[in-house]
Amino acid sequence: MSVISVNNLTFYYEGCDEPVYENTSFTIDSSWKTGLIGRNGKGKTTLLKLLTGELDSGGAVISDTEFIYFPPDIEDKTMTGSEIASLLCPTAEEWEVIRELSYIGTDCEILYRPFNTLSGGEQTRLLLCLLFLNDHALLLIDEPTNCLDLEAREVIGAYLERKSGFILVSHDRDLLDRCTDHIISLNRTDTEIINGNYSVWKENFDRKEAYELAQDKKLKSEIKHLKAAAEKSRQWADKAESRKIGFDPAKVEKSLDRRAIEGAKAKAMMKRMKAVDNRRQTAVEEKSQLLKNREYTDTLKIPAVKAKSDTVLSVDKLTAYYDDKRLFEPLSFTLRNGEKLCLSGANGCGKSTVLKLITGDSSISYSGTISKAPGLIISSLPQSAEGISGTTDEYADSIGVDADLMRSILAKLGFTRKELLSRTENLSAGQKKKILIAGSLAKPANLYIWDEPLNFVDIISRIQLERLLGENTPTMLLAEHDRYFCQNAGIERLYIKR
Repeated sequence: MSVISVNNLTFYYEGCDEPVYENTSFTIDSSWKTGLIGRNGKGKTTLLKLLTGELDSGGAVISDTEFIYFPPDIEDKTMTGSEIASLLCPTAEEWEVIRELSYIGTDCEILYRPFNTLSGGEQTRLLLCLLFLNDHALLLIDEPTNCLDLEAREVIGAYLERKSGFILVSHDRDLLDRCTDHIISLNRTDTEIINGNYSVWKENFDRKEAYELAQDKKLKSEIKHLKAAAEKSRQWADKAESRKIGFDPAKVEKSLDRRAIEGAKAKAMMKRMKAVDNRRQTAVEEKSQLLKNREYTDTLKIPAVKAKSDTVLSVDKLTAYYDDKRLFEPLSFTLRNGEKLCLSGANGCGKSTVLKLITGDSSISYSGTISKAPGLIISSLPQSAEGISGTTDEYADSIGVDADLMRSILAKLGFTRKELLSRTENLSAGQKKKILIAGSLAKPANLYIWDEPLNFVDIISRIQLERLLGENTPTMLLAEHDRYFCQNAGIERLYIKR
């Protein structure tokens, strides 16, 4: 057990004028099971790199702990699992590796297969086990469940539940609830340590949001009154200044003595007005700053349009083929106006294939029928954000949606002004995914088809999307592994079997 102290950390990336961290301080214990959460772009992965020394903290990080980053970069992916073990945990015996693999429910045969022949879930399990075999090291685990199915997430959650001494970056709320006992929350204006798991953090978040929403209206009203009072003081002082010639023609006779008196009064009034105005301006700035401290979860809107027919989509005995091999058992379902359905199943079972068939991909061989409402308008969101380029405005133009509306949605999803003006190639994976989400939301449609929309997307944005779908009735078909999301958004699940 050792203490990790971060003292007045300030960090900029080269060429950027805005800091990722500014005078940030906190202390954690290396024995904690720590979750690290925050908006996309708030610096979660950057913090891990500062801890490992990949980025220079300037002496702000004080610790004698050894840090190991997950996932490690495997340069030669033709190496076997056993060869990788000799690199990542050189002091571990083979029997120790086999025992560790058994803890995560994985057969030792993966040690004798080339790494590039393993599935994504198998690669994740192998690398986690090997890194945890390094005694006295603190693992920095960066989003281990992205793109993994529910079964793989369950296995990794059960494994991490019995471990300690790690920092886990994850947007998977099931995993954070199950595996953590402390949370580092990177907020809009500060960093907070929570003693508890995700549910404890969420309870605190909801309580603070309710309080701050109530304060929001009150503070704005106070600011309005302060500004009005300041304006009245200025008008009063201007009137006094205009009388320095010595008289008010309507009330006072012309007099040399009177001029001196009015001049002195005007000078005193201006001095008092300036002092009062300064105090009021300071109060306005302080109260305005208070309004910037809350983590906004502004309500999103969706321009859904009802289809001409109550039955939006009907699928009967649908299956697809690859090299004449059936991918999944025949699938049948009906989707009506306002209904939301999530396709679930193991990785590779055909969820994305079903979505592609419905959006009209003619390159896939299939049998069965797909019936759509007349004139059906579909807004689709692909699984991968790779390939998008240019500015957000250019992307909006390429998909035919209103750029102003798309920017408004992105701002509500946590984009800063700088990020809105940045080229999409320079953004994080989570920010790119939000661009896809905003593009789909900006398009009026009868049916929204989303393929794993939440990969890399932060927790607060997930909460916003849950509220969007829970409070509105768009017709939606999606594939998603986030159990919290489907439950909170009122989405039914349909399991696909191979």
